[in-house]
Amino acid sequence: MDSKTLHIALLLAGGQGHRMHSDRPKQFIEVEGMPVISYTMQAFQQHPEIDRIYVVCNPEWAGFVEATAWKGDIGKFSGVFPAGETSIDSLRNGIAGLNAAIAGQNPVVLTHEAVRPLVSTEIISRNLQTFRTYGNAVTAVRSNEAYMVSPGGTYSEESIPRELLFRAQTPITFSLDELADAFNQAERVKLRRSQSLYTLVAEVFPSKRLYISPGSERNFKLTLPEDINTLKALLAYRKKD
Repeated sequence: MDSKTLHIALLLAGGQGHRMHSDRPKQFIEVEGMPVISYTMQAFQQHPEIDRIYVVCNPEWAGFVEATAWKGDIGKFSGVFPAGETSIDSLRNGIAGLNAAIAGQNPVVLTHEAVRPLVSTEIISRNLQTFRTYGNAVTAVRSNEAYMVSPGGTYSEESIPRELLFRAQTPITFSLDELADAFNQAERVKLRRSQSLYTLVAEVFPSKRLYISPGSERNFKLTLPEDINTLKALLAYRKKD
């Protein structure tokens, strides 16, 4: 990889977080004196290979994000792009924004959910190494539980060997050109909904190999109110390390 290639963190912060039962989206909830997104931005700010940080959020929160970056001394913060109706729409907007902001360049883009605030330097480094080796990187953790297949949620007549299963996390990393190509292909086949960037790429390029970069159980996604207590406990544990 050319040493002059830009490495960009694109943080997705457009979710509403209705399951959190809060008066604000979960990425903006204050935990131990800082908004959740501040922890996420700091993780990428502190990584030596990250050059710029962009955030995709709803326009009404853009000022909050900018103020949070300033208060947190996030010197790599480079701007915000407007979120869309879904996370995939938001990612599409972020890619379009990057293409406009960095015309003529093909940076490495680490897409990351802002509600995974405990992403570590080690996870980011492993992800970048996987990208350099194979051309893409999907952070994931191996599943340890037994899995039941149940179309209706009442009973199961089939199982999937857990040895075959990984849970995709973020960051997920591609070159900007390849991300743009994936979304162009999604438009051609009229794919408007997908669970994640991983599933979208797998759907539009079914024969493409997507390479696993080891994640961590600590790199969990804030979803439910009890996850805030887990985050507080892990932050307290991290202070003792």
